[in-house]
Amino acid sequence: MKDRIEEFIARPRRALLTLALPVFIATFVQTMYNIVDTAFVGGLGAESIAALTFCFPLFFFLIGLNSGIAVGMNSSISRRLGAGDAAAAESSAAHGLAISAVFAGLNFLLSLLFLKPIFTLFGADPAVLPLSLGYMRVLFLGVFFMFPAFIMSSIFSAQGDTRTPMKVQTAGLALNALLDPVLIYGLKLGVRGAALASVLSFLFTLALFLRLLRTRSSLRVSFRSFRFSPSLCREILRVGMPASLMMLLMSVYVVFLNRFAAHFGTEAVAAFGLVVRLESFAAMPIIALSLSLVTLVGMFSGARRRDLVRDTVWLGIRLGAAFTTAVGLLFLAAPRLWLKIFTREPALLDLAAPFLRVDVLTFPLMSTSMIISRALQGLGLGAPGLVINLIRILFVAVPLAWVFVHVLGWGFLSVAWAMVLGGAASNLAAFLWLRHSLIRAES
Repeated sequence: MKDRIEEFIARPRRALLTLALPVFIATFVQTMYNIVDTAFVGGLGAESIAALTFCFPLFFFLIGLNSGIAVGMNSSISRRLGAGDAAAAESSAAHGLAISAVFAGLNFLLSLLFLKPIFTLFGADPAVLPLSLGYMRVLFLGVFFMFPAFIMSSIFSAQGDTRTPMKVQTAGLALNALLDPVLIYGLKLGVRGAALASVLSFLFTLALFLRLLRTRSSLRVSFRSFRFSPSLCREILRVGMPASLMMLLMSVYVVFLNRFAAHFGTEAVAAFGLVVRLESFAAMPIIALSLSLVTLVGMFSGARRRDLVRDTVWLGIRLGAAFTTAVGLLFLAAPRLWLKIFTREPALLDLAAPFLRVDVLTFPLMSTSMIISRALQGLGLGAPGLVINLIRILFVAVPLAWVFVHVLGWGFLSVAWAMVLGGAASNLAAFLWLRHSLIRAES
């Protein structure tokens, strides 16, 4: 572990890219879980696809909650490893696992009480409601495997080992893809079969992580000498809960934008959906880059190398801006060509192409605010990321979109311009907060 930290300190640029590539693949694999289930369920008909559509926000909620706990623990572990205190890092890992177990139990109990009212609130009709309930009730049984597996993945990442989680999650996805047709069609379990395939793959990844924690991890996580520390739990949650809320806020953002698009008709909603899908191609590598920064910034901060903290953050900002600008220029040059990946309907292309041309302006803005938010989490600061996203979404973009659409009566493209202005405001806040935090860290 000491050699790895010294290697990262000696070559921070290489370390960032080395960590980010496996995280990108793992993020892609994690996204594919829902896509694979949807692909196989598609053969069951429109009602089954609709059932999974209603389930997706809840699945995203579970991922967001997991991600927050993982980021909080990652920050705590990496800072202690950077300071050379392996025992304290192991205690952080044990507390992260304990917190995940508590949250898994709470989510399971809440699902027993509120799952049906939630789907009714979402608008699931009587034909779809039983299918949605069947899928999520099975999936919520898997939270006892999903939550600790997610945290174990972050334990490896916090040590600077992002390849092991990538391999384990890829193996889990492969098992999920193999089990889906067997359980959905072979055993005739339908949508419940898709959920059961996911649960079994979660169990499989958990078993792999348990074995690898004993054989490949530099940290030795054991509950035999576990001593509960309220202050350590508060530290993990102080970073983790704002990180979870930051992710959940993005889903709320999409709900609002969908409603503004709906003012212009169903085709406008579909066009916006196509643009969001293309936007994910630009966002996924930035997610990987920003999550890698949590580990590196935490290690360099713990090692009291404030110069490397500053240089690595600025490197991440430059790389993210360069990549998203390049992707944006490709989309800007030929928006219809890229949109035809999803549809060839002229009406949708006519709406989506100009919207995409404006939306690409948000790509480098999204990248910068995300990278700065994660870097500040690496320093142990959870609140800034949440505030930066609140400024972007609830303080600027959503109010402006409402004014543009419902007060000024402007067209569909005004929603995209509201998104751009929200991104610009959040960037200003992010740079000011980063500057203040770096000055305070170096003083």
